[in-house]
Amino acid sequence: MLQKHFQMLARYNTLANRRVYDTCALLADEERKRVRPAFFKSIHGTLNHIMVGDRIWLSRLTGKETPFIKLDTILYEDFAELNAVRILEDRRIEEFAAELTEEFIKGTMKYINSQGKFYEDPVELLITHFFNHQTHHRGQIHDMLTQTEIAPPVLDMHRIINP
Repeated sequence: MLQKHFQMLARYNTLANRRVYDTCALLADEERKRVRPAFFKSIHGTLNHIMVGDRIWLSRLTGKETPFIKLDTILYEDFAELNAVRILEDRRIEEFAAELTEEFIKGTMKYINSQGKFYEDPVELLITHFFNHQTHHRGQIHDMLTQTEIAPPVLDMHRIINP
């Protein structure tokens, strides 16, 4: 059952984000925002990008109007505010996963990407991408944390879901 699988990924996402944010909270704001060799330029920039991606994909997947947000937008300059909003967004993601039906998962979805290109893809693939996108960018944050004096957290799924 893919519903249970996606529910597990939603739970993992929440728990992994808590570990990342708790670790990032140990850094000074200057260190979180330090420009590094990363696509979104900093830990803070990458945390914001994950939020942007989550909002875009969750809007698409729930059939709501998709906001136009540039992928490198800093939604929240203040880390405490970003952290608080992350908790709410993760709750929304878990609620979304809890309401999934096999019928929806097996369907297709039409959408326009951030470059204005039209797509129609299997929903199963898009939900998988949604969770993979978060994991991909958390991995980048993990790497950037190794460039600080704070040890990055363990993010292995089997150590978080089944400690």
